[in-house]
Amino acid sequence: MQKAVKEFLENNHLYCGEQIRYIDLSSEVGELGKEIIKSTNYGKQQYSLNESTLEEMGDCLFSLLALCCEMNID
Repeated sequence: MQKAVKEFLENNHLYCGEQIRYIDLSSEVGELGKEIIKSTNYGKQQYSLNESTLEEMGDCLFSLLALCCEMNID
């Protein structure tokens, strides 16, 4: 999976440095948290997995793998 992210970054000239990737990862984790909070109506309902949460999880995974690419971590 990391190889695919690395190729995507290279093909689209998206390398931007570790600091920016870390900020991007933090932002994506925040968006995931927001989706979970919204889906539970701020804790008033039971959480159930939904499409928005899955998309945000995917964004978090991509951001983490992109950070690893920037830091040369396999």
